[in-house]
Amino acid sequence: MSVRNFFRFLLISLIPLISSCDAYINRSGNNDPIARVGDSYLYWDEIATSLSDNLQGEDSASLVTNYINQWATRQILLEKAKINLSEEKLSEFEQMVSEYRTDLYTRAYKEALVNQVNDTLLTENELETFYEAEKENFRLKEKIVRLRFIELPLQFLNKDEVIESLKRFEEQDFIYLDSIGVQFKKLNFNDSLWVPSTRVIEEIPPLTLENEGQYLKNSQFFELEDAMGVYLTKVIEVLDANEIAPFAYVKPSIIQILLNRRKLDYIRKLETEIIDEATQKKEFEVFTPKE
Repeated sequence: MSVRNFFRFLLISLIPLISSCDAYINRSGNNDPIARVGDSYLYWDEIATSLSDNLQGEDSASLVTNYINQWATRQILLEKAKINLSEEKLSEFEQMVSEYRTDLYTRAYKEALVNQVNDTLLTENELETFYEAEKENFRLKEKIVRLRFIELPLQFLNKDEVIESLKRFEEQDFIYLDSIGVQFKKLNFNDSLWVPSTRVIEEIPPLTLENEGQYLKNSQFFELEDAMGVYLTKVIEVLDANEIAPFAYVKPSIIQILLNRRKLDYIRKLETEIIDEATQKKEFEVFTPKE
């Protein structure tokens, strides 16, 4: 039977079943076959599991039909591949599948063991020690800035008072600015946070790559305006590209580096212990080649 005739036969024979597939699949414990290609069978439970979220409504019969057709196509092509590909190529593929299966299982098992380890907390001293030892590897790729920033509506009445408070920024200034913050279009009072200059340019449209050197300077205040609003900025500190990044800026990266190192060290130790244990139990041995 040709492939085309096979699919025509398959569809005609399945139409009565597919038209009532909702009721059939919902029967508890049903695991009857719905299709066959050679010695391979497709069961209703497989369809229900794969399409469970989409098996309601008028389209369910179409979804089941498509699923069966795709399954049958894969099975037929697989069978033809086994017949027509060379033994050498089939052997090569089987080896690749075997290695992939082994890698998949062992990787999942090692990940599960690593996730069970509870000593993943890093102390501040560990992070700072690593930073001090590796400073030269933490040079900036772009300019970063610490600043305070407010965007005002164009017709804001108390701009001068806001400017003075933003510059001075003592406790009472913060309380005042915070109390009227709902009138601002944007604000950032966290001047201990380092941000890339490109991020600042995104927030302040009149600031551009061409003019940012004029405004983004240590301890500088500037005011810019466009059709959207008034931008008030107090720059605290600027670090240029290729300078050593501050600890606070690279701390998240250091945490990730150290956790990854700890994970790799644990896996190496685990692999060594597994080999040692298997050797002691006579489950693993290496044979000396015969001369």
